Amino acid sequence: MPSYVTAVKPAPSDRARAHFVAEFEFETDCWDVHESLSKGADFVLLDVRSPAMFAKGHVPGAINLPHGKIVRSKMEAWDEETIFVAYCSGPHCNGAARGALRLAELGRPVKIMSGGISGWRYEGFELAAGS
Repeated sequence: MPSYVTAVKPAPSDRARAHFVAEFEFETDCWDVHESLSKGADFVLLDVRSPAMFAKGHVPGAINLPHGKIVRSKMEAWDEETIFVAYCSGPHCNGAARGALRLAELGRPVKIMSGGISGWRYEGFELAAGS
């Protein structure tokens, strides 16, 4: 009797590779963001939570732009090729996906920082406070 894990067989290696490569096109993680920020990031980090949550603590260097406020007129401040990385509170929150969707609908390149604030803190990285 197969276990819950093996009841559905793993995908063939070529399909698994394509799947995992695609994940990296859509997501990055907290460690990679932290490392990149320390060396001079080539992306804009967007905290898509509310201004109140941003003020309580955010990733240093992030810009607060709640996902509901991501509109064409606000995005004109950046070149069309600018890469955005969106984050929210964490895995229990879909704000980063909402923000990423809005950016994608505006034709902007975007990734999500998986883990959000929860992941950032779990990694032991400091938050900045204030707006």
